[in-house]
Amino acid sequence: MTHTDDVAQYPAASPKHVGEVARLFTRLGFTAFGGPAAHIAMMHDEVVVRRRWLDDQHFLDLIGATSLIPGPSSTEMTIHLGYLRAGWRGLIVAGTCFIVPAASIVLVLAWLYTTYGRLPQAGWLLYGVKPVVIAIVAQALWVLGRKAIKGWLTVVVGLIATALYFWGWNIILLLLMGGGAVMLISNFRRLLSANGRSMALMPFGLSFFQGAAPAWQSESTSVNLLTLFLTFLKIGSVLYGSGYVLLAFLRSDLVVNLGWLTDQQLIDAVAIGQLTPGPVFTTATFIGYILAGFPGAVAATVGIFLPSFILVAISNPFIPRIRRSPWASSLLDGVNVISLGLMAAVTWQLGVASLIDPLTFAIAIGAAILLFRYKVNTTWLILGAAAIGWLSQGGAIWTL
Repeated sequence: MTHTDDVAQYPAASPKHVGEVARLFTRLGFTAFGGPAAHIAMMHDEVVVRRRWLDDQHFLDLIGATSLIPGPSSTEMTIHLGYLRAGWRGLIVAGTCFIVPAASIVLVLAWLYTTYGRLPQAGWLLYGVKPVVIAIVAQALWVLGRKAIKGWLTVVVGLIATALYFWGWNIILLLLMGGGAVMLISNFRRLLSANGRSMALMPFGLSFFQGAAPAWQSESTSVNLLTLFLTFLKIGSVLYGSGYVLLAFLRSDLVVNLGWLTDQQLIDAVAIGQLTPGPVFTTATFIGYILAGFPGAVAATVGIFLPSFILVAISNPFIPRIRRSPWASSLLDGVNVISLGLMAAVTWQLGVASLIDPLTFAIAIGAAILLFRYKVNTTWLILGAAAIGWLSQGGAIWTL
């Protein structure tokens, strides 16, 4: 089964669209709160629903492709989308414009942290924004789920993978096992026939580097910019999973092996990455600044995000080929439905933590109505929710 015909009706990439790409992803870089699931949901609203750069199936395939390579999935989605809209220039501009706003905010917070020794208080922001994030992801799941579910097999695999996620199974293992199950069952007859050699058309260009590189060692606690850059380059090249997985990598390298950070500094750094919009990987910006000032912030940020640009540039041309192969196409179908199942699981966990009183329930329900019924832009919903959170806390401002 192929979907290339569906995608062909959409505009081809053109350098003249670079400005449009820059404006969209700069705005998202300032307003995309809530983690990768929420970021991807906001992108779906912008590029599929509103701008029609591509269709739901192609968007799903990009989610599946980013799930199979290491690095921050929402950042890699921006890079894919920029490439599809504006070619190589769009690839660079989209990723940069999504990263730089968040990194700039983190840089300011890192300066405040090193100056005053603690973090600003902004609980009101997440109080208002998180319920809206739940509604945004729910809308994307509803729309994309209708494309991702292709018969009983994908339903069963998606439900099993979601249940196993709650039982603590590794995310990349779930993606590989679920995608492989859908591929083998869908192509069982081919497997038994002489034509089974078509399995040679399995997707390629996607690498799994988990644990492939050693931790960088240092005999002293003095910070070396090259070592800092290479440490974050390694992390960006091998890391699958959530911000909590990032925490484990950072602690192993920077606290245990290099001795550059304390545990409290590391926890503060991850908290900043969660609090600010854009990719959680901007935690690297915070750490780089407190270790080596502005040059350290640049070295760490470039190091952790550079692999994403390279991996997307390598993998993007192969996505249409994957769809033309019955084996690879069914593998991608399995990965897609599991990716959505994992998004749903994360949204459930966020809901349990965020819907804590009548006001947060009302914000979530109101946002869902505005999204599903009136198609209100997600940026306005995020800003409105932040204002409600601020007012609910008595109009408090950030204090140190």
